[in-house]
Amino acid sequence: MKTAHNDKKTWKLSWIAALAAVVVIVAWMASGSASAQKDVAGKDGAGGTSVLARIGEVEILSSDVEATVATELGELDRQRHELMEKGLEAAINDALVEIAAEQKGMTSEDFLKAEVDAKVTAVTDADVDQFYEARKGQINQPKEAIVGQIRQYLEQTGRNEAFGALVAELRKEHKPQVLLEPMRVEVAEGGAPAKGPESAPVTIVEFSDFQCPFCSRVIPTLDKVTETYGDQVRLVFRQFPLHSIHPQAQKAAEAALCADDQGKFWEMHDALFQNQSKLQVADLKSRAAELELDAAAFEKCLDSGQHADRVTADLEAGMAAGVTGTPAMFINGRFLSGAQPFEAISKVIDDELSRAGG
Repeated sequence: MKTAHNDKKTWKLSWIAALAAVVVIVAWMASGSASAQKDVAGKDGAGGTSVLARIGEVEILSSDVEATVATELGELDRQRHELMEKGLEAAINDALVEIAAEQKGMTSEDFLKAEVDAKVTAVTDADVDQFYEARKGQINQPKEAIVGQIRQYLEQTGRNEAFGALVAELRKEHKPQVLLEPMRVEVAEGGAPAKGPESAPVTIVEFSDFQCPFCSRVIPTLDKVTETYGDQVRLVFRQFPLHSIHPQAQKAAEAALCADDQGKFWEMHDALFQNQSKLQVADLKSRAAELELDAAAFEKCLDSGQHADRVTADLEAGMAAGVTGTPAMFINGRFLSGAQPFEAISKVIDDELSRAGG
């Protein structure tokens, strides 16, 4: 198979070429950095750890420095992998277009004109008016000043959608085999509450905050995940209270774990998220009463801070994995941030099941 050409003069987004260059540069920098580090480690270090500085007899090791910036380095690794994935996706799309064009005896440019440009509906004045009216509160400019920009945006959006539909069909037909492994971060369950069998091929470890509004929004989505996939998915809930903006999240997390002691974690989980405006300690005790928990045992657990250390352990585990906000999910170690829609989560789950032969 021929490789996709990068010099085709098509309407496709100009960022593809720039992105490819970035991917190459990032990969070159990473490999160069790794090689240099191996050379130093071979001379000065042990076990792959290099000496970065000396002050008299004191040595500062790469492992020491990496430990202090582990979160930032993890984020850089994630960004690099995302660039690789985007660059690979663009390269696959280019290759699919070229294959399809050759099968029809056409150039890629003519093929795209026939299969994409010719199928894009012309943007009308009514389309421009509708777009502007829906967003004029955000645009803060008279329509006459940006009509051309709106029209250009809508035309490009139409082309992008048509191109996306085309490559989706080509992918179904040619079934490209992606060998790039997804980036994974090892995140343990940490003894956290879970539902679904331990043998499930897919494990979702969620870091969440009971006072976080976005965390409550993702619950129906995760409920749909467990209903859709059944025993194929295990859901683990770990605590990540954002103390600086959610002062009641810590005690709410402890309350959920106190309820877990009595076998009602998920009932308390649902009750807390259903009324996030009432998370004071008195409210937490009221929730326990509504769930018919042993009141004395619950109150002793909550008032003593019995599970405060468990909450802290979850928080530290999340930060070590690169979590900075909630909700955050790791699907077999693959990171998803924010209240993702079902389609985004199921896409990763389906891919994991496919990789597992399920």
